[in-house]
Amino acid sequence: MSALDFGSKSLFTLYLFTHNDILTTIIPTTLFALVSAPLYSPYRCVHVVWWIWLHLLHFNVANQVIDPAEDGRNKASRPIPAGYISLRDAVYLRWSLVPICLVSSAFYSIQVLSASLAITLLTLWYNEFKAHSHWFSKNLMTGLGYACFQAGATLIAGRDMSRLEPNALLAVLLSIAMFATTLQAQDFKDQEGDRSIGRRTLPIAHPSPARVSMFVGLPMWSICLTQVWRMDAYCSVTFVLYSGLVGLRFMVCKTTQADRLSCQLYSVSHTLICLTSA
Repeated sequence: MSALDFGSKSLFTLYLFTHNDILTTIIPTTLFALVSAPLYSPYRCVHVVWWIWLHLLHFNVANQVIDPAEDGRNKASRPIPAGYISLRDAVYLRWSLVPICLVSSAFYSIQVLSASLAITLLTLWYNEFKAHSHWFSKNLMTGLGYACFQAGATLIAGRDMSRLEPNALLAVLLSIAMFATTLQAQDFKDQEGDRSIGRRTLPIAHPSPARVSMFVGLPMWSICLTQVWRMDAYCSVTFVLYSGLVGLRFMVCKTTQADRLSCQLYSVSHTLICLTSA
């Protein structure tokens, strides 16, 4: 294999680790940061996307080396079960990304480094210490982790990378609560694989309440945010209506295929919520 082929394959493998989260993490977090900061210069946008992607890569590799057998059943296209990278090499990559993320963050500010360190510790807790095995700790850790992504990205985007503006800080706190209480949207489609390894996500532990929580939670958060940020009537109605329809879909459409589409629609709703929060 030539150096060019090896480089292309390596880049494609890194892309595969994160491509499923472009819609759910990279786009909404980037938009959140650009609106919350606001953006100091267009050049900073590149830094924001790079920082988010690098830390997402770190988290995803750490997550996917824990149980490749589960991915083989649930998500066979991921790099390890698909054969793009060996488990041993993925483990090496997982731990090499820790100093890379921390050093990269330190070049921005101590505060960005703190966000990176928090992501590192939460990643360790979520994966190696199995916070992902129970719905409560899974939702809480993911909500906190997502807030760290938002905080770090917003710091990088802004004029002063050492502090968050009050509105940005409030938006991050609201995002923790919103994401921690609606994260189960991503778990409905994975119930078969989660059940096979004994993972107690909310849709498995409490199937009916989990769906009710989406039906109630999405429009509730939409109404809350429209009031907090004083949106105009047209935007408020549109926002609440869309979120309500997504929540209703979780209630009435219960096949695995339907849950996949509902999750995608939730991702759009989540992006709108991130923009509204900012």
